Amino acid sequence: MSTRRVIYMDHSATTPVDPRVVEAMLPYFTERYGNPSSVYRLGAEARAAIEAARQTIAELIGARPKEILFTSCGTESDNLALRGVAWASRHKGRHIITTPIEHHAVTHTCEQLEREFGFRITYVPVDRDGLVDPEDVARAITDETILISVMYANNEVGTIEPIAEIGQIARERGIPFHTDAVQAGGQLPIDVDALHVDLLSLSGHKFYAPKGVGALYVREGTPLLPTQTGGGQEFHRRAGTENVPYIVGMAKALELAYASLDEEAPRLQRLRDRLIEGVLERIPGARLTGHRTQRLPGHASFVFGGVDGEAILMYLDRANVAASTGSACASSESGPSPVLEAMGITGRQALGSLRLSLGRENTEEDVEYVLRVLPPIIEKLREFSPICPDAALR
Repeated sequence: MSTRRVIYMDHSATTPVDPRVVEAMLPYFTERYGNPSSVYRLGAEARAAIEAARQTIAELIGARPKEILFTSCGTESDNLALRGVAWASRHKGRHIITTPIEHHAVTHTCEQLEREFGFRITYVPVDRDGLVDPEDVARAITDETILISVMYANNEVGTIEPIAEIGQIARERGIPFHTDAVQAGGQLPIDVDALHVDLLSLSGHKFYAPKGVGALYVREGTPLLPTQTGGGQEFHRRAGTENVPYIVGMAKALELAYASLDEEAPRLQRLRDRLIEGVLERIPGARLTGHRTQRLPGHASFVFGGVDGEAILMYLDRANVAASTGSACASSESGPSPVLEAMGITGRQALGSLRLSLGRENTEEDVEYVLRVLPPIIEKLREFSPICPDAALR
């Protein structure tokens, strides 16, 4: 078995927990373990830790502390945003606008709202780079529109959407605007006023906090009906005893991410651009997916004609490289990615997809190693594949 370290290039799926985050969390497992709803000292310490974390996250994204709700993950944040606004505003209308490239936490929620509760969903198109045209959003608005939801940056292809422009349109029409910022958190600047958003979802494990904690920003005055009932936690909007150590860890992780963003983002962009350049130069028929420059700093994604994406991952794993074909949450679903199909990459083309997402521990040597091992993997797979080698070019 190889003793070479695993080159991890799947940071869009999850990130390792930063040791400084672990250190901040540890006291709340064993020393300050009180229930934050309890009135005695241990409970007060836990409550103080939550409110300090709420203050930290609010300051980092330009919000007020009472506008930050803690959840279990990005998926819950998306669900609460969509269902909460839809149910609270159903007397005004039942029309929601979104896109076909959203995370399943949004698209599947919209599908259920339409199928089970009588809402109408409009999916505005994207171009071949995965970009939404704000004017398409404007044209889709009706008198019945109660919510617009467009992600900040796409998890599969890395494209950054024109959120501020879309948010301005929503603001002028008086329609609540939600953005899934799970991929953007810690990687792109977030200012809720500059982006004109009313709801914004975050997930801790995308920026070196543990899995199992998320947050939802809800602008004061935005209609939101709780989808989880019980106690009065999180301003009566999300019942359940708060996960104190994880909330502390999430705030610490986001603080660390933004403290180093000015240095880390350009570094990742350089690695990303070298990776993209090398793949396109060395592998015939390789096609970049997503916008060439308007994309997440460490995100590179491709389709390759004549191969199957799952096979690529198996061979990369043997070479000690961890990557993915797209959304980790969709890995168990068969068929081409809806995101790629919405971008015009259909059928067999979309089956040969690969996502390489970089993080703090990745180096130039890692990128060069991948550029050495990936081309022969694609070549070998094409030799045995029944799929037309030039499929990605069509």
